[in-house]
Amino acid sequence: MTATVGTRVVHRRYVPYSHAHYAGNLVDGAYSLGLFGDVATEMCIVTDGDEGLFASYADVQFRAPVRAGDVLEITCELIRVGTRSRVMDFAVHVVARGAATDAAPGAATLLEEPILATSATGTVVVPG
Repeated sequence: MTATVGTRVVHRRYVPYSHAHYAGNLVDGAYSLGLFGDVATEMCIVTDGDEGLFASYADVQFRAPVRAGDVLEITCELIRVGTRSRVMDFAVHVVARGAATDAAPGAATLLEEPILATSATGTVVVPG
């Protein structure tokens, strides 16, 4: 296993309605940060054979809402490798959105263009 700049990890996740916290079925920003932790953990396993520990986030940007019923694509790209540190770029894109109506309560739409909802840079540490 070798930590190589450019390595990517991608997850997809449906946002259940139980995670809606605000009017309009909005989900709090912490939900995206938790997803970043998930892809960072997989990245550390892939590159270092260890789950690693998150040390910090930098430049977290909440750019568009995440709603219950969305399907999210969470990406992580390794951008810098230190002796024990790994710096990663993260993004959450909405790739599908719930479009419920009274006649079709389970309706959803696959988006032609994904919507960038959240981005960040983060640093993790792994055993030396």
